[in-house]
Amino acid sequence: MSSNTRLSRAYKNAQTLLFDDSSKFIFFSDCHRGDNSFADDFANNRNVYFHAIRHYYKEGFQYCELGDGDELWENLHFEDIFEAHKNVYQQLREYHLQNRLHMIWGNHDMVYKDPSYVKNHLGSYFEPIDESKKELFKDITYHEALILKHRHSGQQIFLVHGHQADWWNYTFWRWARFLVRVLWKPLQVWGIADPTSPAKNYKELIKVERRIKKWILNNNKLLTIAGHTHRPRFASPGEIPFFNDGSCVHPRSITGIEITNGAIVLIKWHIATKEDGTLQVVRVVLEGPKDLKDYI
Repeated sequence: MSSNTRLSRAYKNAQTLLFDDSSKFIFFSDCHRGDNSFADDFANNRNVYFHAIRHYYKEGFQYCELGDGDELWENLHFEDIFEAHKNVYQQLREYHLQNRLHMIWGNHDMVYKDPSYVKNHLGSYFEPIDESKKELFKDITYHEALILKHRHSGQQIFLVHGHQADWWNYTFWRWARFLVRVLWKPLQVWGIADPTSPAKNYKELIKVERRIKKWILNNNKLLTIAGHTHRPRFASPGEIPFFNDGSCVHPRSITGIEITNGAIVLIKWHIATKEDGTLQVVRVVLEGPKDLKDYI
């Protein structure tokens, strides 16, 4: 099966969410939340990320996670990840309770394509303080892809992780997971990167981006937002409308994409030093904003 077929199938089966110019979305992907060990790349940015998602929650945004939110290749159990970053999941639960949480699975959390796995592991958690089971993400659904459709213009935005354009990480993800667990995780502690990952292999990254762009051209230049490669991408009007929100495991920063007031913008959150020597988490605009209607 080709990458074009996999992407087309994801688009055909995607659930549609309506939005308008008053809607506010934040897109993050590739958080790779781990168990807070030396191999947990997310741990370095967890305070920045937590501050960002709290900000977006207070501002009324809907949260969309475009895959690889949880690192379930290096880690066997979600419960270990949950205990390491409990405050993050409690904040995401607040989004879920208000129907503002939209989750897509990627290759590193591809087990979430199984509804029974999601129900058994994410539906509730055990609280050791009072020795009781508490609700977490009740009835949550993970998707392979989503479509945002504008209520008035009919414009569509295709949301997908992007590993559909990466045959190894889609078709043979179980083999890739095995290699990461037994080989690359121990080596990662020593600073050796996994060469099969497009995020660490520039040639593979270019191939994945080229395949997604080709699919976009074959589908009437459908505006597409993906992750997977960890490389932020922002298209100007007139270019192939391919966007990538980057990742939350950049050194000392996280990147994402916002949609507000009918416009799209690429942003970064990082820790900055004030003149008095104190530290603060700040948001920086990297590209945009550009009106969505300019991509129709």
